[in-house]
Amino acid sequence: MNILVSGAGIAGLACALELGTRGHDVTVVEYARHLRLTGTPIDIRGDAIETADRMGLLTKIQKQRVRMSELTQFVDSGGEPVARIPMAEISDSDDDIELLREDLVRILAEALPDSAAIRFGDSIETLTDDDGVNGGADDDGVDVRFASGRTGRYDLVLGADGQHSAVRRLVFGPEEDYLRHLGVYFALADHPGEAQSEGANSIYNNSIYNVPGRMAGIFRYNGKAVAVFQFRSEPIDYDHHDLDAQKQILIDAFAGYRSWRIPELLDAARADPGFFFTSASQIHLPSWHRGRVALVGDAGYCPAFLSGRGTSLALTGARFLAEELERCGDDHTAAFARYEARQRPYVTFAQDRVYSGRDRILPATWAAIAARNKALRAPGTGAP
Repeated sequence: MNILVSGAGIAGLACALELGTRGHDVTVVEYARHLRLTGTPIDIRGDAIETADRMGLLTKIQKQRVRMSELTQFVDSGGEPVARIPMAEISDSDDDIELLREDLVRILAEALPDSAAIRFGDSIETLTDDDGVNGGADDDGVDVRFASGRTGRYDLVLGADGQHSAVRRLVFGPEEDYLRHLGVYFALADHPGEAQSEGANSIYNNSIYNVPGRMAGIFRYNGKAVAVFQFRSEPIDYDHHDLDAQKQILIDAFAGYRSWRIPELLDAARADPGFFFTSASQIHLPSWHRGRVALVGDAGYCPAFLSGRGTSLALTGARFLAEELERCGDDHTAAFARYEARQRPYVTFAQDRVYSGRDRILPATWAAIAARNKALRAPGTGAP
């Protein structure tokens, strides 16, 4: 089949790899002009590890393994360590793999077969699905018009374009109909002025500092340093493509707080042209497919970054969808239904686990911060 995938993130690349290696012609269209490599480390857990193995990528992924979460500590306003998260809360098992997002994106992109191509700097503008209009005729398909003015006709269209999916909006309706905001926003900025050697006398060289309802931190990896922020907030209306507006939201959220290194980290955010900002939100849909269009990854079932399972869901979703299309042949309706039946339990589990993580990372009051630190220093936690 001729398949269009919207989005060249982890879900989109995994779909292209899984479908392309099964003989389909796959075109991936990506709004950005290059692969997005920024982002904090991600996790591959549970059955997603088997998926990576079946893709033939597990050995490469294991070689890029990092242990940043294990090397992260909470600090006070003077930078002194006060607590760290127990390993039992970081991972499900010793088999879990933590690696940099950029490494997984590169591994997936480099593994794409010749039958899969990425077209950057373009996006889907309209979709016309005539599935069943011709009485189930063999020439049923989806007509697509792109922002560039190009047009194309495809047997299937897959929305793998993230939490703010254009495909989902075009086919299923406005984002607000399906988005469940979890009360948290997340930001990430490159901090090139931060010396990698700082903290060399301690293995815990990633630091998190809390003020009520907010956290600021520094993570170091591969000779780089990034400033990381989270803050509690009701939903904010903003343009997802307006970088300056997103930076101002972050600055306003931390206005009045000058303790630890917050002003320095905000300066890094101001200066970073690759600044990243998003909400901790979930997508809840009664179905992830309609006609010849289906959703994969955050576009269909974003669990929120607080779950630590978004990457795993993207990988298993791509695998299950490709396997069911192979088993069901031309019957995409049956394949989509079987894909959803297999993936739904994983999504439910991931989406149900986010709230404890939020309360641990973002205590709402000074008293809650102190209680969190005391609990993590208790005997048996392994904290300093």
